[in-house]
Amino acid sequence: MSPDAYLHRIEDGAAVFLPMDRAAYHRSIFLDHRVQAARSGEASTPVGDAPVQPIAFIFHVAHCGSTLLARALDRIESNLVLREPMALRQAALDPNVPLDAVLGLLSRRYRPDLPTLIKANVPVNFVLSRIVAAVPGMRALFLHMPLESWLAAVLRSPQHRHWVHQVSTLVGLPVEVDDAAAAAQLWLAQTDAFRAAMMLLPDSVSLDADRFFSHPAEAIAASAPALHVAMSGGEAAQIAAGPLFTHDAKRPANVFDNAERVRRALATKAAIAIEISAARKWIEARGGDTSPLPRALI
Repeated sequence: MSPDAYLHRIEDGAAVFLPMDRAAYHRSIFLDHRVQAARSGEASTPVGDAPVQPIAFIFHVAHCGSTLLARALDRIESNLVLREPMALRQAALDPNVPLDAVLGLLSRRYRPDLPTLIKANVPVNFVLSRIVAAVPGMRALFLHMPLESWLAAVLRSPQHRHWVHQVSTLVGLPVEVDDAAAAAQLWLAQTDAFRAAMMLLPDSVSLDADRFFSHPAEAIAASAPALHVAMSGGEAAQIAAGPLFTHDAKRPANVFDNAERVRRALATKAAIAIEISAARKWIEARGGDTSPLPRALI
């Protein structure tokens, strides 16, 4: 089956496919309910077995530029890039959704010489060991953030704070805690999961989001070969200098660049300084590891 039939979701035990083509994947910033299919219509079939081909993954802690990186690596003539496929999120949260079958259907590709690249989302971080066991020849990049930077990203508004508690509930973390502790435990749980997965994947790499934002051309050029994405250094520099990096990656109509990101982060860190200190103490009290992830790309 071609990637033109995209496994969108599992519903009532059946696989639901949407019609896609390479251009539709490219323009779909996300492949959940925001997917932009090639045309209307869908088809349902029983969930069947499909061989899992090698896949490259971007795993991330959220609010750290993963959409920006995935879009920077997405060119129509190169690897197929899937940003947050809904079925994979379902498989991470629902034991009745067969992970191997989902991975097999998502691993299909347009170019047989280039692996499909999947940008996962946060719930997927909690089934990393199962994914490592299921995917042969897997490549992985772990995009992370220093604790203070991540706290500034996820505690900057009531909506972001709600997201922290909502996701914590979904993945089974304790929820009867304040915002600072909730953010601290979610950050620690994800970075601990990344460290464990990197032990199983000796070719995996990590990327500090702050370094990515400040050195985009270097980060893109290093990420591409690590994920077996076909791209030259010159192409990476051109992409980093283009409109993708002067606009919001999730909402391309909005102007937004790294200077604005830094300004916002500094203001937020000042405003939540007490909570940052509380979050750090929460992690220290539990012997949590706050050091950078190993095998940094840049």
